[in-house]
Amino acid sequence: MGRTYIVEETVGQYISNINLQGKTFVSGLLIGQCSSQKDYVILATRTPPKEEQNENLKHPKAKLDTLDEEWATEHASQVSRMLPGGLVVLGIFIITTLELADDFQNALRRLIFSVEKSINRKRLWTVTEEEVSERVILHICSSTKKLSCRTYDVHDPKSSARPADWKYQNRVSTSWLSLECTVHVNIHIPLSATSVSYTLEKNTKKKSRGNTQATAHSFDVRVLTQLPLNSDHRSTATVQICSGSINLRGDVKCRAYIHSNRPKVKDAMQAVKRDILNTVADRCEILFEDLILNEIPEKKKYELPQRVFVPFPGSAIMLCDYKFGDESAEEIRDHFSEMLDHEIQIEDLEIAEEVNTACMTSSVKSEASPTNSGDEHPEPPSKTTVGLKIKQNIGAIAALGVAVLAAGISFHYFSD
Repeated sequence: MGRTYIVEETVGQYISNINLQGKTFVSGLLIGQCSSQKDYVILATRTPPKEEQNENLKHPKAKLDTLDEEWATEHASQVSRMLPGGLVVLGIFIITTLELADDFQNALRRLIFSVEKSINRKRLWTVTEEEVSERVILHICSSTKKLSCRTYDVHDPKSSARPADWKYQNRVSTSWLSLECTVHVNIHIPLSATSVSYTLEKNTKKKSRGNTQATAHSFDVRVLTQLPLNSDHRSTATVQICSGSINLRGDVKCRAYIHSNRPKVKDAMQAVKRDILNTVADRCEILFEDLILNEIPEKKKYELPQRVFVPFPGSAIMLCDYKFGDESAEEIRDHFSEMLDHEIQIEDLEIAEEVNTACMTSSVKSEASPTNSGDEHPEPPSKTTVGLKIKQNIGAIAALGVAVLAAGISFHYFSD
């Protein structure tokens, strides 16, 4: 028997209101939460068209093979940053004309696996065997309004499509449980002398940048970290020469949501843990992108972006985004609108943290080149070289730093 998807009625209304406008298809993402028995879909968002796609409406008979897999996958990666703990990209939807009804399966199958692979690449945890590995593809024919719902096991490259039930229901997202906490991050990450030679491509990731009243049930969560190990604890760590260090320090706001249909404490704990990891990793990644793309001058201290929560109309759930101190509320609103295709009000933005709440400090030592060909007095590295070494290592720093955080966090207490 296939999976069952319980879908918020507003999702159906949103999809029904999408106009192809002469295009042969429109695709987008389905967002919600998995559970052992059924999945909950609370949001759908169309993939924004590229500028050249907006200008190229002269060929309405373009085949579905023109589906831009890279563009759709990048959109999914960007949207995944905006999801608090407990919410994931459950799959994709596509609206096509009648002529394409039998011609889209292979392209969509490739896309659903590509989306999951892209999102998995940034995860800092191992998916457990108990977790749901099926992702959904919803196809709607614009002419007949016929709906087809199939799932694929994204952990099995050879998996075939399985039929699934798609059921609309009112008020799916109006009474979810909200879990909130503030975590103090203080991570010291040494940079090995060998890691400074890594290339930029290896260490960085390419990124761009209803009437029903909702009732939120909010819980405060206490996060207790492990105590330092005893001095007599034996370690098998390898000693390496370090050329510098990076420090991540500050307080970060975390938030997670779980559905109110027989929620389990272990699911709530998992959602909060993963939101902690996600928000630290995402902030570092956004900062590193800013350093590289905007060529920001080298300095000792960099401010991590603040987290901004955004209420979703007709829902108790808030999505999130990130902003630097010099970014305006209008920019956040426009980014939210572009990524999620929903309008928000500036006055509804909830900036969760003050400026300078979380920061990264760096220290890189100058070292001589290990390969000296007869030059007894090599020239010391310039400031540009030192700055570049920081930038070359920032991707690895992010992954390593947050992995250390993951290992150091232990949930001994959960507020009920």
